Amino acid sequence: MAHGSLPLLAAALLASSVLGQGLPVRAATGAALESAPLAGAVIEQPLLPSWREGPARQRLLSFIRTVTTEGGEGYVPPAERIAVFDNDGTLWSEQPMYAQLAFAIDRARRLLQERPELAANPVVAAAAAGNGEAALAMGTKGLMELVGITHAGMTPQAFEALAREWFNTACHPGLQRPYTSLTYVPMLELLELLRVNGFRTYIVSGGGGAFLRAISQELYGIPPEQVIGSSVRTTYVVRDGKPMILRQPELEVLNDEAIKPLSIERLIGRPPIAAFGNSDGDRQMLEWTTSLPGSRLGMLIRHDDAEREVAYDRRSPVGKLDLALDQAQERGWTVVSMRNDWARVFPDPDSTATAQPCP
Repeated sequence: MAHGSLPLLAAALLASSVLGQGLPVRAATGAALESAPLAGAVIEQPLLPSWREGPARQRLLSFIRTVTTEGGEGYVPPAERIAVFDNDGTLWSEQPMYAQLAFAIDRARRLLQERPELAANPVVAAAAAGNGEAALAMGTKGLMELVGITHAGMTPQAFEALAREWFNTACHPGLQRPYTSLTYVPMLELLELLRVNGFRTYIVSGGGGAFLRAISQELYGIPPEQVIGSSVRTTYVVRDGKPMILRQPELEVLNDEAIKPLSIERLIGRPPIAAFGNSDGDRQMLEWTTSLPGSRLGMLIRHDDAEREVAYDRRSPVGKLDLALDQAQERGWTVVSMRNDWARVFPDPDSTATAQPCP
């Protein structure tokens, strides 16, 4: 399940000494890194190779150059170089439904086999009998109840094991590829470039934090402690003399919209200098990040590529991008066109990241 492109990408970035935009790959100190051999040869590769030349790529490289140039007007010390990323629709595909919703539906079906009495619960029954559309039609309250029932009654360790098991076999219903192969290659390149330049990268998602932590290190190189997401309530109990934490069937935090900046402030303790999203659920996170003084970057991924992924924005029930799109020009946010700005979207089908077969 590990993403096979990450080690090669990191090595290629570290091996670059003559780079397309004159921007040296830098360590946290700001010092340019020397060329390093990869497979017996020195690699010279342009930065962000899956980003087409244009305003979006130029904005990214200019921002990184500005904040890492010691003595420059926009220099930001490494400790303050924090970048936050939404997950669904920003780092990987979210259509036709969120991966965690697909997980909850599969869990509902399994729970009905184990506990037939749950068929009396209309939320569980609808999810198990239907598809993503049926689940989305239940509204936020129904979805939260479904998540509570299917994600609770176990320890965090047991839940992580279930999530990992699901990711090992689950496939996207339309693309017939493992969910773990639906990461966006341009964003993986960006994550790695930021980290090489002294940034700490965080996921700040409306999805479940525990769900994402099961795979964040392997997919994105982001450790579990740098994932902030929605959460269910937990309780501390002692059973047969053994202390444990148990997940409860009740939502504690829905980490979306205005809650995102509050979660960042509470859990990171420093404001980010760069924020990346794709929907109105990320609007306040970008607002807050770019309103603060100093060098700041806000960026929205716009899904306008019907050929390579899905085209959607203002009217979509999943990942709706409307108010944030209207605010982008006024706020100085860069809107990334998936169709025009990305030379690639997903990893190659024959890469190691997509080697697992779909049923």
